[in-house]
Amino acid sequence: MTTTAFSSITASLSSSAAPERTHRLLPALDRPGRLFEHITPNWFASVMGTGIVANAAATLPARIPGLHVFATAVWISASVALIALSTAFGVHWVRHRTHAREHAAHPVMVQFYGAPPMALLTVGAGTMLLGEDLLGATAATTVFAVLWTAGTVLGLLTSVLVPYLMITAHDHETAVALPAWLMPIVPPMVSASTGALLLPHIDQGQGRLAMLAGCYAMFGLSLIIGMLTMTLIYGRLVHGGIPSVQAAPTVWITLGMIGQSITAANLLGNDAPLAFAGDTAAVATGLHVFGIVFGLTMGGFGILMFTLATALTVHAARQGLTFSLTWWSFTFPIGTCVTGATALGGALGSTPVDVIAVGLYVVLLAAWGTVAAHTFRGSLRGHLFLAA
Repeated sequence: MTTTAFSSITASLSSSAAPERTHRLLPALDRPGRLFEHITPNWFASVMGTGIVANAAATLPARIPGLHVFATAVWISASVALIALSTAFGVHWVRHRTHAREHAAHPVMVQFYGAPPMALLTVGAGTMLLGEDLLGATAATTVFAVLWTAGTVLGLLTSVLVPYLMITAHDHETAVALPAWLMPIVPPMVSASTGALLLPHIDQGQGRLAMLAGCYAMFGLSLIIGMLTMTLIYGRLVHGGIPSVQAAPTVWITLGMIGQSITAANLLGNDAPLAFAGDTAAVATGLHVFGIVFGLTMGGFGILMFTLATALTVHAARQGLTFSLTWWSFTFPIGTCVTGATALGGALGSTPVDVIAVGLYVVLLAAWGTVAAHTFRGSLRGHLFLAA
């Protein structure tokens, strides 16, 4: 695929300028109804990126005054955004079905159908971690269970249906491995890591054991297919370079798989004693050790990809990288690195790893603040609601 062709594809993820109108709100739109015309699934990445800021803060291994209040406020913002975007996405499918079907058939845009289930799972985890003070323990757990179930079902469907479409319906002659290919694969890993939060609320016995086993199965599903896909992506980057400057931020999506898998392995390992006790206690010990070894090993790979993604982003910035919704790729993946470092540091009892988690959270805040500000400004002007 040529650079020009790839640019035309990734342009659907970018903002598009249009003549300014005289009205102050949404001046780029000639009529308010166009607001719902191009609500694409990659918009849900903003919910993921905002929600992970709250969740990472809630679990951060540091006592910082006001951090809990800040995390709660951000979680509320992510929850409101999830409701608003879900409503807008529904209106989009009802009123602009032709555009919706075109997006669903698009070989790049369809990959971002992995974002809605991850948005549900992220906000659900935030409800469990931060919502108890506002909703009460019982209500928070119930909301989390509902969102986790919905996100898990949608995520599993996406992880099967999107690859199926790629195999049976897409043009294989022009197909190239893209970081976006990871989007429909990561949701089961998010279900595995957030499922660890739900495990203590399931009655002891076969139900809890089945939940733990299911989470490990989703961990394996996502990890194996994810690593195969990352091999293709790495090979494509080495042999073909970055096809488009505007696509550079999506390289960070690779860190989402890395950070989320470390988070899942260690959270599930920590909770394994809840399902394995007595004669099977050795199994829990083994899973705990597995989480630590996996975290340290995958963490080394994560350092490489973090450095490479940073270098490629700097390179793209020098080549004229401008803001688009792909910039949300900077947020959620870094957030999973924070939660991964936090989980690994807790399992190891390692202060240096905890320091890394705090340092990564500072980077996450800087990225989120920058991207959120650009998105807010672009939304008010209406540019982000236009097709390229």
